[in-house]
Amino acid sequence: MTNYKEEQKDEIEALEAIYPEEIKVLETDPNYVFVIEIAPQGIEETDELAMVTIQFTLDDTYPDTVPVMEITDSHNLDDQRLDEIMEHINTVAQENVGMVMVFTIVSSVQEKISDIIEETKITREEEKSRKQKEHEEKERKIFEGTRVTVETFLAWKTKFDAEMKEFKKSEISTSSSKLTGKELFFQDSSMIVSDMEFLQGETEAVEVDESLFQEIEDFGLEDEELED
Repeated sequence: MTNYKEEQKDEIEALEAIYPEEIKVLETDPNYVFVIEIAPQGIEETDELAMVTIQFTLDDTYPDTVPVMEITDSHNLDDQRLDEIMEHINTVAQENVGMVMVFTIVSSVQEKISDIIEETKITREEEKSRKQKEHEEKERKIFEGTRVTVETFLAWKTKFDAEMKEFKKSEISTSSSKLTGKELFFQDSSMIVSDMEFLQGETEAVEVDESLFQEIEDFGLEDEELED
């Protein structure tokens, strides 16, 4: 008869020796419950660190059955990536039923996270390259200008003619408002007719009151000055 409890104890002690800082045993009775923080190995300093914490619960028949597993914590991994990791964990566990499998699962998750980090790095570089190409293409178009076709020229010509027509109307209106008095005089024929009627009309004699004027001698002017 298989002693599952003893086998489970041996496996956990082995895990504690390999991952002394990453593993934490939460319960031992009636079943072993522990968590392991899993991060990839050999990650470059320039890469963003990603990690998950997985909780394992070993039932009475483990390793002949798959342990209960769940991700309780993570870092730099979105929900989609966590679903990928969880699916990967279940696949590995099913493939190793009948054998102690926690170490195999942990090692496999480390590789999976490494792959995710590398994929993220490549995606980021591709996105950076794409944006750079878009910027260069935009600059090239600005430098070369817009290519002129018959259609674009006709469209521009129609718009230009309409703008020039409006401009001329505006100029005529502005010029009319700035005419001089002489220009307005010649422009308004009614003013010419009015002046002609005044010149051709009969003028009345103007009577002069001589008493308003003094004798020239009263001003003390000499004859020579008058002659001058």
